Amino acid sequence: HLVESGGGLVQAVGSLILSCASSVSIFSVGTIAWSRQPPGKHRELVAASTRDGSTNYADSVKGRFTISRDNAKNTVLLQMDSLKPEDTAVYYCNVNGIYSGTLYYPVDYWGQGTQVTVSS
Repeated sequence: HLVESGGGLVQAVGSLILSCASSVSIFSVGTIAWSRQPPGKHRELVAASTRDGSTNYADSVKGRFTISRDNAKNTVLLQMDSLKPEDTAVYYCNVNGIYSGTLYYPVDYWGQGTQVTVSS
């Protein structure tokens, strides 16, 4: 359902844009989010976008990362600026909940992840 792309190796203070292509209509999604799992650590939420247009970010990325939806392309982007070595992780796209008319389906889809490595 979800395919991430855009990861790679970048130097500190550089930028990357991650893309998540969805087979599910982005417009119908309740919450779409990016999470990451640094080496040897637990997965953590990075940024989320809800259907009503609100967004929220982990404190560690506020002011540096931006999540955005492109409903026409069924794609969610994560713009990552001022990258730090501690941003190194596998980044995952996640869809939580789908609306169909007045019905709500509590789905939880995950992509396969894309590696982001930030060198110092």
